[in-house]
Amino acid sequence: MIGLEKVQELRLKVRANFVNKYKSGFPLILSDAVVNVKELKEEGTIVRLVDEKNTFIAKGYFGKQNKGYGWVLSKNEQENFDKRFFKNKIIAAINRREQFYADDSTTAFRIFNGEGDGIGGLTIDFFADFYLINWYSKGIYRFRNEILEALQESVDYKGIYQKKRFDAKGQYVEDDDFVTGERGEFPLIVKENGVQFAVYLNEGAMVGVFLDQREVRKTIRDKYAKDTNMLNTFSYTGAFSVFAALGGATKTTSVDLANRSKPKTIEQFSLNAIDYEAQDIIVEDVFQYFKYAGRKGLKFDLVVLDPPSFARSKKVVFSAEKDYKKLLIETVAITEDNGVIVASTNSSAFGMKKFKSFIQQAFAETGYKYQLLEEFSLPEDYRTIREYPEGNYLKVVFIRKVNGK
Repeated sequence: MIGLEKVQELRLKVRANFVNKYKSGFPLILSDAVVNVKELKEEGTIVRLVDEKNTFIAKGYFGKQNKGYGWVLSKNEQENFDKRFFKNKIIAAINRREQFYADDSTTAFRIFNGEGDGIGGLTIDFFADFYLINWYSKGIYRFRNEILEALQESVDYKGIYQKKRFDAKGQYVEDDDFVTGERGEFPLIVKENGVQFAVYLNEGAMVGVFLDQREVRKTIRDKYAKDTNMLNTFSYTGAFSVFAALGGATKTTSVDLANRSKPKTIEQFSLNAIDYEAQDIIVEDVFQYFKYAGRKGLKFDLVVLDPPSFARSKKVVFSAEKDYKKLLIETVAITEDNGVIVASTNSSAFGMKKFKSFIQQAFAETGYKYQLLEEFSLPEDYRTIREYPEGNYLKVVFIRKVNGK
């Protein structure tokens, strides 16, 4: 690591039509907004945003992500991005989440959410006394020693793990993810609203559960699952299915293309004393499963539709922005009259208004009426800021397929 004291500061000239955007608190450094973007060479470089008269606007760092070229961290020209700076941000974030630490029924949540807590490119999650740091660029990773020390001084912990998500394609870098403390024994058992999950902090990019869907899972269990035949598509480790089963679903069907999904889903059912043999766990391309279900005339009372923003299988390339409506049309066809579809996307390419337009168009094309029951965005621990609405990426809508066309 090059010592941060050797990192040069670079003045970035902001185009006139972007100046007010940054003055009002927009945190993402966009290449289109900067006149001299080609001067950015070394990630981790501290940058000062100035207007065309060289008047200071804000200060941040250069770090390439798919979203942009870095993040604004401060409007104070004299700010040093040292351990003290990061510790103040981490402690403020922890204080905002006191109720999560105090809740014995949930032992997995986010304690630091990127730009929502003041440091874009960095997230930190809590898993039953272990912490997991996600670094989203080489730029923020340059500050790793300062951030790690700040975290260690701010929390009691058993161990700390990390995920480096910045290889050439912006993907996870395969590595031993253990950082410090004691190594965990995996699976590590955590709780979410009283339900148990097995998580693995040192087994690839993902740990076994997506924490941002906590409120959606609870709602399925408490309000919609009872006496339903439930289909969970793109099911990953079956978390939605577990909550549905615990909420009284008569049967769940979990479908995912990944081979690992089956043993992982069996594990989650077994942890919660659910007979997994009474459930269907299917390893198959979801797009092909829809065709199969249509041919067989299968219908479900409750369908969870939570595809990745982008997916590629042997026969299908899926983009949420382009293809969600089509997928929803296929979902409507296998949903019982008066059944409920939980339509979800984590794509930041569009907002809730456009997502609802996909729903409206899909039902218009199928000829069915529908009722919007309730909607969700990110939970409270996934803090976001008004100045960056793209950060609130999660959109979930509960839709009832109204009886009769």
